Amino acid sequence: MSGREQACWTRATLGRDGGPLDLLTARFARHRYAPHAHDEFSVGICTTGASFIDYRGGGVHAGPGAIVVLAPGEAHTGIADPHGYAYRALYPAPSLLADGTLTDTPHFRAPLIDDPELATALLSAHAELSVCPDPLETESRLPWLLTVLARRHSTARPAPDTIPGASTIARAVRDRLADELLAPPSLADLAADLGLSRYQLLRAFRTTTGMPPYAWLAQYRVTRARGLLEAGGRPAEVAGQVGFADQAHMTRWFRRVLGVTPAAYRRGVSSKL
Repeated sequence: MSGREQACWTRATLGRDGGPLDLLTARFARHRYAPHAHDEFSVGICTTGASFIDYRGGGVHAGPGAIVVLAPGEAHTGIADPHGYAYRALYPAPSLLADGTLTDTPHFRAPLIDDPELATALLSAHAELSVCPDPLETESRLPWLLTVLARRHSTARPAPDTIPGASTIARAVRDRLADELLAPPSLADLAADLGLSRYQLLRAFRTTTGMPPYAWLAQYRVTRARGLLEAGGRPAEVAGQVGFADQAHMTRWFRRVLGVTPAAYRRGVSSKL
């Protein structure tokens, strides 16, 4: 594998005033990890090349697309194969995997998991949140995916999926997010106020609206931004007025929702006034 060895750590936050979640993006050709353990789970996805991991007295060979789950407190090491490897990893507390299950700490019999759909979703979330670690987006996406990981591949029994009053729950969450546009509450706080777990809130919201809370809020912000841009607002100022982290953050969502940048949208509607 060409290119120098590199590792980049990013710290995302799970909602406003929430706990941290560390993200690692790495590329190694010769680096050898010393035996070590983490207080959290280690969830890694190989993107290119392959690595060999010593874990639980055996060897794990992880190639592209493989998900590797290492339990808290269990020693392991790692080394690249002769051609090197690259991977993305996150280090969640056990509670983030247990939220949608009937256990405190899910147990994975085998560290190597073959689930292409989930691997793709984890890689996409990791890549986007490493660049723009929006707290609500982090809390909406990663706990949900980690719960999916535990429910599909651990020995833990899944919690019931039926959430009574899902539409009422979703409406209450939408109202709070819209009312607190500039500093939205965490999903954990919203769930506690409604007497739910975060997984139950996410499931009720996704079932009702067809999208997670962060995506609904981003589209609501786009709608609010359109009005300000139509009134002559400058994109850099409008971004802050509707709660986007910056103009680049707003631009990404304008492209997703409307297919154009905020500046292009402003020029287009202004020419028709």
